[in-house]
Amino acid sequence: MTGIPRIFTTLVCNVVRKLLPLYDPGRRAFVAALALAAATLSGLPTHSSAVVRTEDYAVASWAAAPVSAAPADANRINNQTVRNVIHLSVGGDKVRVKFSNRYGTSALVLTGASVAIRSGGESIVPGTSRTLTFGGLPAASFTIPIGAELVSDWADLRVADQTDLAVDIYLTSDTSASTSPVTLHNARPAGQILSYLATGNQLDAPTLPTEATRTQWYFLIGVDVAAPEAVGAIVAFGDSITDGTASTLNANARWPDFLARRIIAGQSGIRPMGVPNLGIGGNRVLNGGTGEPALTRFDRDALVQTGAQYIIVLEGINDISGGATAAAIIQGHQQLIKRAHARGMKIYGATLTTFFNAIAMNPQREVERQALNNWIRTSGAYDGVIDFEAAVRDPANPLRMRPEFDSGDTLHPNSAGYEAMANAIDLNLFKP
Repeated sequence: MTGIPRIFTTLVCNVVRKLLPLYDPGRRAFVAALALAAATLSGLPTHSSAVVRTEDYAVASWAAAPVSAAPADANRINNQTVRNVIHLSVGGDKVRVKFSNRYGTSALVLTGASVAIRSGGESIVPGTSRTLTFGGLPAASFTIPIGAELVSDWADLRVADQTDLAVDIYLTSDTSASTSPVTLHNARPAGQILSYLATGNQLDAPTLPTEATRTQWYFLIGVDVAAPEAVGAIVAFGDSITDGTASTLNANARWPDFLARRIIAGQSGIRPMGVPNLGIGGNRVLNGGTGEPALTRFDRDALVQTGAQYIIVLEGINDISGGATAAAIIQGHQQLIKRAHARGMKIYGATLTTFFNAIAMNPQREVERQALNNWIRTSGAYDGVIDFEAAVRDPANPLRMRPEFDSGDTLHPNSAGYEAMANAIDLNLFKP
């Protein structure tokens, strides 16, 4: 007897993977046992590495899209420890951390790196600090080439939903961070949690002896968590309104933050989901603006997010302000849709919110905004529509934002406005 055909084995394995979200305790051992049985039935050697794979399933819980900063005094890292503080969306049994030297002009060495649970400010919870390794070796054993990224090994640190982490990196005075352009995410004004800097090697310090604070994350671009396969990820992709400009500092009050909290609260019975935020203030779809445009960065910022199944796109205001037409921006959006679909992901289009001051200076900008919004709502090109404009628009003056949602610049919502945007998202969009 030659055994059951391999096509049957494939079908069995696919059915098992579909059932996994319903079975959590001992899940990985359960998978391994079934895979081993299937291999035996199909006549495959049971010792083959292709048969049993028990690597942890992972999802992106936090992310930031990097930009470049010249090595001015405010951004040089010279014999300093940076405590990057970040806020996870979904929790997990273990964490791994991603670093980038995307914009460096020379190779980068992180002399040391660690991760811990933050207790508040620049302090960490005692006993939670974990040294980050890479292939079992310390960070100093690895050089991050120009334009490259470095992903840590799994750190055995269980984290709850909505946990704050402190990711420490130490760079000596002879690293390129003191001379080369620094890869960072810059959120201004406000929009994120403060990060902290101290002189010397202060890795794992219970309370960092802070000498400076920044609204930036240095070299840090992502944190994954090990989680059950029922967990997924929703990528928030856009410009300053996704990045959370003008939201309350240290409050995690961007619309993706509020969306993550709605999901964690179990509203509408949605399964747990990570919500990595890949917004960049000043970003555009086509060209110019802050950071690389969406068409350039979409694949390596959005599509690569671990476990991502959905993408929300809110982008185009800065293109319109720069003189682009709705027709040109639509072509850019169509490219994003094609790329997401090629990866088997669902992609949702969000309507552009009002920007009264810019319209007042040039009424044609409102014509282009309305044309782009009309296409997003009616073309059927996106897998679904999220009407952010309707969520914050003033019914008494449709060209303006509701006063209680306006940060004061007539463009960026305040924290209440970002919450209203998140509340406007139909969570049924994320049901399997």
